[in-house]
Amino acid sequence: MNDLEKTQSCITQVTQQEPNLTGENVIIAVLDSGIDYFLPEFRNAEGQTRILAIWDQTQQPDEAQGKLPPPGYREGVLYTREMINEALALGRENGQKLVPVFDLSGHGTAVAGVAAGTSMGVAPKADLLVVRLGQPQAGSFPRTTQLMRGVNYAVNLGVSLNRPVAVNISFGNTYGDHQGNSLLERYIDNASEVGRSVIVIGSGNEGTSRGHTAGIVQRESRMVELAVGDYETGLSIQLWKFYQDVFELRLISPGGEQTMLELSRLREAQAQRRTLEQTQLLCYLGKPLPYNVQQEIFIDMIPVGSYLNGGVWRIELSPVSLVTGEYRFYLPGYAVRNVATGFFLPTPEMTITIPSTARRAVTVGAYDVPRRSYADFSGRGFVYSYSDGRTDTAGGQQIIADVKPDLTAPGVGFTVPMPNGGYEQVSGTSFATPFVTGAAALLMEWGIVRGNDRFLYGERLKASLIRGAQPLAGIPGRPDSRIGWGTLCVQRALGGIGQSGS
Repeated sequence: MNDLEKTQSCITQVTQQEPNLTGENVIIAVLDSGIDYFLPEFRNAEGQTRILAIWDQTQQPDEAQGKLPPPGYREGVLYTREMINEALALGRENGQKLVPVFDLSGHGTAVAGVAAGTSMGVAPKADLLVVRLGQPQAGSFPRTTQLMRGVNYAVNLGVSLNRPVAVNISFGNTYGDHQGNSLLERYIDNASEVGRSVIVIGSGNEGTSRGHTAGIVQRESRMVELAVGDYETGLSIQLWKFYQDVFELRLISPGGEQTMLELSRLREAQAQRRTLEQTQLLCYLGKPLPYNVQQEIFIDMIPVGSYLNGGVWRIELSPVSLVTGEYRFYLPGYAVRNVATGFFLPTPEMTITIPSTARRAVTVGAYDVPRRSYADFSGRGFVYSYSDGRTDTAGGQQIIADVKPDLTAPGVGFTVPMPNGGYEQVSGTSFATPFVTGAAALLMEWGIVRGNDRFLYGERLKASLIRGAQPLAGIPGRPDSRIGWGTLCVQRALGGIGQSGS
């Protein structure tokens, strides 16, 4: 990271001069792939670690060896600041035997460096809490329960230590209705009310991935075309709709074979199995859950041999009984599917990943600082509005009801630390997110730690960030589904709070 990103985000203006903020006495929790705790970026001037603790969820507890999870939890191993400092004193080779925590991908190390690196981070004196999330299998996302426990541990540690906490989540997936209704999203909303905390989540990099399309079925059928690339070993398709709408689905293979999925005759939680050419189709009709009124139709494409039939697949939606007629299709994220696989007419809106759709989280998109332009890979969200009902000559006024992402931050082409030393240039909302997490730590230091505003956390902190956000060239209107309320500016956010703390 260089000074340009910090200056453009109005960070240098509050760290290099009054009020000289550093994030001191604020906890930044990084829930990610781990960390290289030996790097100088995570040590203080005396060479001691700035990491309060590392909870490695990938390890198995061993009571005989004193390797235990945090109190109240059953999985993983907790390594304290004292244990990390002891490992540092032994050197890397021997120290990693005492604290065997690694970051195989480098993602967590980079994220922590942006948020709180000693020489380059936004909040260089914040304390770090690291949760190395467990993964069920190689290349997959952490299980929902693991992430929920990580969030729970972070916010409750802040309560126990009587300190503010900024939680960073720099990943997401495409599975869900993208309306903030999943169990995970609702949990994050609830966790945001614990202690003096704020949860910051990246909007994902699905903006141009062609993994989403949407529309409305009215009286006529609608045809959705999907390109499946060669050598695709499997593919899942999500169709989300309102429960009161009933469609029939007809699937047509690249070779012209077709089958009708008669959903109106299918019971909820029941599946249909079909085979077209060399591809097996398993269709599942979901049902509304206690926390979600939306209904999912899930189609799993399974190859009979090694690969799916490549080419153009078509899905026809025919109306049976409609109230709204709205539908939304989602594919798995771009990183786990063939580059040629995607919808012919993609919809870039509503491509933010889950759990960044959690309403009370601070959701962060990315922009290109040198070009002062929106990063088109950044996941787009929504701007929900409604009419105030007035019947004046203007025909009523649109009132903003909900906006995602909340704001954008630098996310293109800056330098981050990597495990075992060295630096790499990266892009993505994964790295725009810790920019905002670090900024949140600076604001919390000013407000909570220094006593200027004891309530500067949660929604109040989000409101300050939104008030300070600046417009972006080429996007004159705000809020916007690409940049939310604008780009990060910490100085303006701080000025908007006022000096009274009221």
